[in-house]
Amino acid sequence: MTIPPVSLADGITMRLAVQEDAEALLDAYVRNREHLRPTSPHRDESFFTRDGQAARLRDQLEQWEAGRTVPWVLAGYGRILGTVTLSHIVLGPWRNAHLGYWVDAGHLGRGLATAATRFACRAADEHLGLHRVEASTLVENVPSQRVLLGCGFTRIGSAPEYLHIAGAWRDHLIFQRVLNDRPAM
Repeated sequence: MTIPPVSLADGITMRLAVQEDAEALLDAYVRNREHLRPTSPHRDESFFTRDGQAARLRDQLEQWEAGRTVPWVLAGYGRILGTVTLSHIVLGPWRNAHLGYWVDAGHLGRGLATAATRFACRAADEHLGLHRVEASTLVENVPSQRVLLGCGFTRIGSAPEYLHIAGAWRDHLIFQRVLNDRPAM
């Protein structure tokens, strides 16, 4: 299956990641290391190497081929400006995925996360046949909560000590967006 790329903003495209993105992803993660630190799991130094990014991409692309993950990049101006991932895809009667995303610190406040989230939900519905997308945010990550709510997500609860982020088990808010009411296939 293929999911065609989409233009999110002038000069910025959301497209499926490819193995050749390893170097550009490395640059993006190094450039945004401090920006992402408060909302990311601990990343050892190997993550911030070309080999680390190449291995990570290989794993994501294997998960894509197996139907368990959709890895996108936000590409523009000759670099990667963020990523969007639908992961933990489950079919059967649940037809669910988990959404994660980040946007380059220099491109915040331009609607990229909102446009990317809308496209990811549309792709989850139209290309993957999913019923629901779930996302979580740190309790204090109000900008991300605004993105989700603006894209039709509903807050459905909270999860104490949900993920190990920035060196500690951190509480999260849980959101969902029901995409359709079609019967499970």
